[in-house]
Amino acid sequence: MTGPAVPFREIILKVHSRCDLACDHCYVYEHADQSWRTRPKTVSDQVISKTAQRLAEHAKTHALPSVSVILHGGEPLLAGPARLRRVCEEFGSALAGIAELDLRIHTNGLQLSPRYLDLFDEFDVKVGISLDGDREANDRHRRFADGRSSHPLVLKAVELLRQDRYSHLNLGLLCTIDIENDPRAVLDALVALDPPLIDFLLPHATWEEPPSRPDGSPTAYAEWLLAIFDRWQDQGRPVPVRLFSSVLSTLSGGPSLTESLGLAPTDLVVVETDGQLEQVDSLKSAYEGAASTGFDVFSHSFDDVAAHPGVQARQLGLAGVSETCRKCPVVRSCGGGLYTHRYSPANDFDNPSVYCADLEALVRGIEARTGAAMVSPALSGPRELAAGQHDLTRTLLAALHGTLDGRGGARWDEAWGLAGALEASAEGAAGLDHVLAHPYTRTWLLDVLEGLHAERPEAVGQALRLPSYVAAAAVRAGSGIEVPADFRDGRLFLPTLGELRVGGPGEAGRVRVRAEGEGFTYRREGGGPRTVLSGTEDPDWLPVRHFAPGGTPGFVLDDLDPYRDCFEAPAAPRLAPAEAEVWAEAVGRAWELLERSAPGQAADAVEWLTTLTPLVDGRNAGRPHGYGSIGLVMTGDTRELALSLLRALRRTRLRALLDVTDLYALDGAWKYRSPWDHHMKIPFSGLLSTAYERVGLSALDPAFMDGVPEALDMMERAAEPTVGGKRLLGSLRDEARGVHGTSGMNIRTNAVDQEPVR
Repeated sequence: MTGPAVPFREIILKVHSRCDLACDHCYVYEHADQSWRTRPKTVSDQVISKTAQRLAEHAKTHALPSVSVILHGGEPLLAGPARLRRVCEEFGSALAGIAELDLRIHTNGLQLSPRYLDLFDEFDVKVGISLDGDREANDRHRRFADGRSSHPLVLKAVELLRQDRYSHLNLGLLCTIDIENDPRAVLDALVALDPPLIDFLLPHATWEEPPSRPDGSPTAYAEWLLAIFDRWQDQGRPVPVRLFSSVLSTLSGGPSLTESLGLAPTDLVVVETDGQLEQVDSLKSAYEGAASTGFDVFSHSFDDVAAHPGVQARQLGLAGVSETCRKCPVVRSCGGGLYTHRYSPANDFDNPSVYCADLEALVRGIEARTGAAMVSPALSGPRELAAGQHDLTRTLLAALHGTLDGRGGARWDEAWGLAGALEASAEGAAGLDHVLAHPYTRTWLLDVLEGLHAERPEAVGQALRLPSYVAAAAVRAGSGIEVPADFRDGRLFLPTLGELRVGGPGEAGRVRVRAEGEGFTYRREGGGPRTVLSGTEDPDWLPVRHFAPGGTPGFVLDDLDPYRDCFEAPAAPRLAPAEAEVWAEAVGRAWELLERSAPGQAADAVEWLTTLTPLVDGRNAGRPHGYGSIGLVMTGDTRELALSLLRALRRTRLRALLDVTDLYALDGAWKYRSPWDHHMKIPFSGLLSTAYERVGLSALDPAFMDGVPEALDMMERAAEPTVGGKRLLGSLRDEARGVHGTSGMNIRTNAVDQEPVR
């Protein structure tokens, strides 16, 4: 059989099939599937050995860096220390040199003792304990068969695990929800034990056997959890809670952190004590045989299990949930709920979760409580966005230093050290910040990192342009530091300053650059110093030009930087002085039109726009560049140039936002009928980018508002936007209203015209 699209990274090994408690909510003993009655009590040597062998084969086939083995039951500690040692030894030996082994055990804790914990310490087996809260809450379900309380023994186990010599093994506490318990008391009791994690689990239920709702509320479980969330927030989030962390992650565009929520495909398989290979254990709540595959470790590989229709149904992501769920805007966070909870005899698992209303209320409740705090500062204004961009550039520079890992040699180390020396003074740090904020510094960094990762031979040489950036920073700072820098083809480009012509074509070498008055001095090795005035052109020096249209503080006209050719149209070569003057005057007229027609956007752009680069007609691949730069193709039509200017401003700002914050997730999972071409279906990113651009352009031409209200309606009802994305959509609608009043903005479509991609 073919290998799985998603290999198994986790197996649950049933080491004992019986339990020393009689919990009345247990899916193994109290629900539909009673296959435990026919299974061996304890896993055999043969099953242990064959399972370890199968897992090693699977890890090797799929080059898995690590795999998890969870020891489970029944109650796994009933297997005894000798049997558990055999499991640890067999799996450790089988996986040695193939994949890292993560061993875990989930227990009720009643049998836990130093004898077990010393064994677990030897093999680094992490321990999770089930506890439903204080004594009253825990005794509601977790009792011995004769009715005695298990709570004192569980607390004893937790306290033992908290001891310094064992605390590194502590996985945390698993709590099954019962809405008849006091939620605040439950949280307080669990938090008092200082666990590294709390995992709240909804009791297993299906549409055939729905969960208990004593007051009839369709959102009783959400209300219970939100009461805990509020107390958890008030206490300063003292302990991580997996359920809450997962919702917060997905609201921000991140992954789900639990199988119970989210759309991540299943990556686990269960091995029963007799070697039978089964699907996730909770399916035993649905019906007799629901978890069965008909496979066993002796005759079948894990890849065989992965090809089972039941397993593959849980690896489909969005396409694997019901039609109702695919159209729901919270599906990214709830994921349709736990697969087991979707079961009904009529439609099998093709239903929303039996907890559907609870999950939606929980997600929306957490979003309402935390939305403001989750919005990226970059969405607040140009200065915050610029700060986020600057942090990103510095992060990339640090990443480049780490990726080189010494391959830059003495020249890189020297430049890196000089950059550190500049950072030691306020003036030097400001000079370095200015050069790092230059938009095409980002292009250089990304090009070099890409080249290093692709092992391109020229990448290390590209990285050794760092000295020119440090030299430019030293000149800007007026620092007395002399910086050696390499020139190529007779030229040295100092970013943000200009191009120095040091030798003839094809010539390479080094010069030493030092700030001097209004410019700098440079000298080739073995030669005397020469002085350059930064803003004055001469035969050996081409400065970066500046111009100031309208009432702006001015922009850089960059037609020199070797990394400026990063737009959709090719960069123009160096403009002659007369050409540069014509170009600047044309942009000035377009800017004046922009200030009259879109004063808010013009004022906003002045806060962040630093660099304009002349382009020529034609197609170019385009590459990423930093915030603050746009490229323009010259035209004599002032209105057309103003539209191009505004279009470039909108595209650049949206791209900059996407660089530093997640505005949406699962882009492409749904397709939307384009409001601007009804024959096309486009992803969320296409809707957002086009609507964002058209709202801006409508300040110059109201016709660009056509289709925007419809697009905003679609996006606001979609599943893709994060909390930050919703904030952006709200501001986009407000912007459109501010420009055009309420006219054209009150249209509401009746349904989101979308289709999931399968």
